Amino acid sequence: MKQLMLGNKAFARGLYEAGCSLVSSYPGTPSTEVTEEAAKYDEIYCEWAPNEKVAMEVAFGASLAGRRSFCGMKHVGLNVAADPLYTCSYTGVNAGMVICVADDAGMHSSQNEQDSRHHAIAAKVPMLDPSDSEEALEFARKAYELSEEYDTPVIIKMCTRVAHSQSIVETGERVMPEPKPYVKDIAKYVMMPGNAIRRHPVVEERTRRLAALAEDCSFNRVEMGDSSIGIITSSTSYQYAREVFGDQASILKLGMVNPLPRKLILDFAARVDKLVVIEELDPIIENHCRQLGLEVTGKDVLPVEGEFSQNLIAEKLGLDSAPYKKLGEALPGRPPVMCAGCPHRGLFYTLNRNKCTVLGDIGCYTLGAVAPLSAIEMTLCMGASVSAVHGFNKALGEESESKTVAVIGDSTFMHSGMTGLANIAYNQSKSTVIILDNSITGMTGHQQNPTTGYNIKGDPAGKIDLESLCRSMGFNRVAVVDPYDLAQCDKVLKEELAADEASVIISRRPCALLKYVKHNPPLKVASDKCVGCKSCMRLGCPAIAMKDGKAAVDQTLCVGCGVCQQLCRFDALQSQEVE
Repeated sequence: MKQLMLGNKAFARGLYEAGCSLVSSYPGTPSTEVTEEAAKYDEIYCEWAPNEKVAMEVAFGASLAGRRSFCGMKHVGLNVAADPLYTCSYTGVNAGMVICVADDAGMHSSQNEQDSRHHAIAAKVPMLDPSDSEEALEFARKAYELSEEYDTPVIIKMCTRVAHSQSIVETGERVMPEPKPYVKDIAKYVMMPGNAIRRHPVVEERTRRLAALAEDCSFNRVEMGDSSIGIITSSTSYQYAREVFGDQASILKLGMVNPLPRKLILDFAARVDKLVVIEELDPIIENHCRQLGLEVTGKDVLPVEGEFSQNLIAEKLGLDSAPYKKLGEALPGRPPVMCAGCPHRGLFYTLNRNKCTVLGDIGCYTLGAVAPLSAIEMTLCMGASVSAVHGFNKALGEESESKTVAVIGDSTFMHSGMTGLANIAYNQSKSTVIILDNSITGMTGHQQNPTTGYNIKGDPAGKIDLESLCRSMGFNRVAVVDPYDLAQCDKVLKEELAADEASVIISRRPCALLKYVKHNPPLKVASDKCVGCKSCMRLGCPAIAMKDGKAAVDQTLCVGCGVCQQLCRFDALQSQEVE
C-alpha cells in the first residue's frame, strides 16, 4: 500500500514492520515523532525515558533479552548516550538494536549543529543515512538484519529535512522474528578490562567486514548520467543534487556512511571527469576521498556550517540559482517568543526586575534570554544550569550567592538536573535553583515526563513529587510559587536569595497551550485610562501591542492570565465577564 508519509512516521513504520518489540527514547526535535508514531502501534512497547542514556540502556537490555529494540534522540542527545553506545559496540547485541539520531543542520531547534557521523566513526558502529521517507522505512527495516548479522547496534542518521518532509512510501506487513534466547555469556557482556580487551579485536574485524559490505550493498548506489561531473553525496544533499543537476551529472549516493567504501568510490571516480562531494556539515566523505588520493571539489566552495538547499548548491557550484529561490525569502523575520500566557513570563520578569544573574537551561524557557525580559545569561546543555550555578557561586562566594539563580524546566530537571542538585547539597554552596514546572515537556511538543503522572499513551503512570524529591536530596528550603502572582514571586525570590543555605523554588503552573487548561476571557483596554506608559510592554507578551499611543490587546491571543494587569498603575487593563 502506497502512502504519503512524514520521514519520522515512515521510520516508525519500518520499526513496526521489522518486528521491533520495545522503544525507549527521550524527545528531541527533529527526532520526536519517530517514537510518538511508534507508540500508535499496540504491538510495540513504547516509553519516554528520563534521558537518552537511560533510553539506550533500556534498549540494550531488551536486545540482550532477545527482543528487537530501538531508541531515538536528537544529535546532542547522542552525546548523553555516548557512554553506553561506545561500550555496547564492544559487547555487540543479541536481538537487533537500532538507534536513531537526528541531526539539525541550521540549528532550527538546537544549541549546536554537530555532525553525528563522528560518533559512529569513533564508536565503530555502522551508520545508515536515508534521503527520504521511503528509505527511512526501508533502512529501519534492514538495519535489524544488519544488526543481527554483524552483532552490532546500528545507527540511522536522520536530519531535519528528511525527518520533517513527506514522500511516498510503500508499506508492508509486520514480520515478527523468533525471539532470540538469552544466553549467559560473561566474556561477551561483562565489560571489565580483561574481557573488554578481547572484544576490541572483534570490533575491528567487524568493521573490516562492514567495509567490505559497503562496496556492494543496497544502501549505496551509482546513478550514471553525464560523466563530465560526478557527485558523491548522501541524505538530503542527494535530493538537492538530483534536483539541481538532473541527468547532467552522475551520482554516487551513499546510504551507508560508516564505514565508507573504497573501491566503489575509486571506480566511480574513474568514470567521471570531475569529482564533487556534496555533504552538510563536516567533510567526512570528502576527507575519505582525499585519503584515497582523489582530487575533489567540496568544502573549498561549499560551506561547512548551516543547512544546504538547491539554491545554495547551484550558486556555489556556478550554476543558475534563479529557479531555486525559496518562497518567502523577502518576508521579515519572525523571531520566536514565549506564548501569550506562558507561565514562565512572570517569573522571568521578576528575575529581571531584581537584577539577578540567571543561568539558564534547555527548553522553551530559554526564550527568557530575549528582550525585553533579557533574563537568561547562559545556556549550555541539559542540566548545566544547576551544575554551573554551583561552580559560579563557589568561584565568587557571597558576592554572587545573593543575586544568582539557576532556572531549569521540570523535564530537563528529570533528564540531568538532579545530579547537579545533588552536587549542591553535597558540596554546600548557598545556591538558589528555580524549577520551572509547566507540567509537560514543552519545547518538543507536549510529551509526558516522570513528573506529570502520565505515560507516552496518556495512561496513568508513576509520578515524581518534586518537593519531596528536593527535600530528600538535602534541601530544607523548598518553596512553591505561582508565576502569575508577581508579588508572591518577588517575595519568595528575595527570601531564598537572602537565606543562609541552598534552596529550591518551584514555579508551578501548566503550559498555557495544554488542552486541559481553562483560560480566562481575554483582557480589554480602557482607552480613557491608558496613558501610553508602556509598562505592560515590559513583559514581551505577543498579545499586547501599542496602537495610536495606547495599549491594545489581541483578543485572539490573550488568555487572561492577568500578569500585565499587575504592572498597570492606571487600571487600564481590565478583565471581561464570561459570556
